[in-house]
Amino acid sequence: METHVHLPDSEPPATIREVVAALKKQKLPAKHDKQSWGDWINLEGKDTVISIESMNGLTTRATIEEASGEDEVLIKCINAFRALGWYGEDEDGPYPL
Repeated sequence: METHVHLPDSEPPATIREVVAALKKQKLPAKHDKQSWGDWINLEGKDTVISIESMNGLTTRATIEEASGEDEVLIKCINAFRALGWYGEDEDGPYPL
């Protein structure tokens, strides 16, 4: 399952470092993994990953790719993004996390 999250257009971009810190605050072992094909936040020992859009270390959008059976991890990820002021987005548009 995928959960799309983003900052409102009226907000300045966040740094990936801020996102990783918010995830760690939720007791998730988050680590930024920059690859030539994109930026990822891996959660050590978990199969859930976060694909994060980045431009020069700044971000406004991400996709949480939840692994089966890791509902608690998804909840912690959503709590981290909520604490940063991010919103979810689905086919009906944005919604508060």
